[in-house]
Amino acid sequence: MAAAKPTRPAIVAGLTLAAALGLSACGRHGAAPQPPVRGDQAVATVDGQTIWASDVKREAVAEGAIGEGEPLDLSSDTFRRVLDEAVDQKLLAAEAVRRKLDKDPAAQRRIAAAKERVLSDVLVENVVADAVNEDAIRKLYQEQVKLAKRSQEIRARQIVVPTQAEAAAVRKLVGAGGSFEALAMEKSTDAATRFNGGDMGYFTTDVMPPAYAAALKDARPGQIVGPVAVDGGYAVLKVEDRRLEPPLSYEAARPQIVRFLTYDRIRELLDKLRGRAKIATLVKTAAEPAPPADAPKAAAAGGK
Repeated sequence: MAAAKPTRPAIVAGLTLAAALGLSACGRHGAAPQPPVRGDQAVATVDGQTIWASDVKREAVAEGAIGEGEPLDLSSDTFRRVLDEAVDQKLLAAEAVRRKLDKDPAAQRRIAAAKERVLSDVLVENVVADAVNEDAIRKLYQEQVKLAKRSQEIRARQIVVPTQAEAAAVRKLVGAGGSFEALAMEKSTDAATRFNGGDMGYFTTDVMPPAYAAALKDARPGQIVGPVAVDGGYAVLKVEDRRLEPPLSYEAARPQIVRFLTYDRIRELLDKLRGRAKIATLVKTAAEPAPPADAPKAAAAGGK
């Protein structure tokens, strides 16, 4: 099967980036190339120019094929597709240089803009790498855990039957020493909980139907509640446990914290850079509307 070819935007973006990084050196041969990062692996050459695994992974992240920090298997279809695109980008960039398109003033402006984007990305990566580390992430996680408002969770079981009389009879059996779990499996009509002894797991009352929330709000562990009118009939409930809602785990919270610290550090950097730079906007913006048209002159012009 023929390899999938990159889309035009991907080719153009790669061409601009390749030119910005100085691919006019294509075709030069010399000492064995050194990997750009430790442990990197050469995965292809194009007229003597090396493509590294890190190059392919960076392009895959830029395309959204994988997330930042995710691994990319060298044997995967995604790696092969992005590698094919990287080869095409090098070929196109080298051909553009051969035709001296890199000397065109408009092309040089685009190359300069691409270089600025790359350098700004490298700066951000370096700044973020210093600020967004495991110590900072864990510190903010612990602070958020202390500040978080945790609700009460209830673990309960239920037996749902069609009528109030049947529910009263079930409660009487439980009160006489009957096993709640066994009665749930025998008599409950609720398919979701019947075969696990009526176990509803842990929940907060705000996510339950109002009838359950009202009945269980002040119930204590071990207490039998009901009959309670619910969808599908009447329920007899048994409270197994009450506890504070556990905090979001570190593993689950980590991606959100990383994003927050990253954006916060970038904003801080930009505020500092803007504060010491001389910036002048030379065009009108929406916040600065143009003055109203001169009505008399417009009328005079219309009369000519």
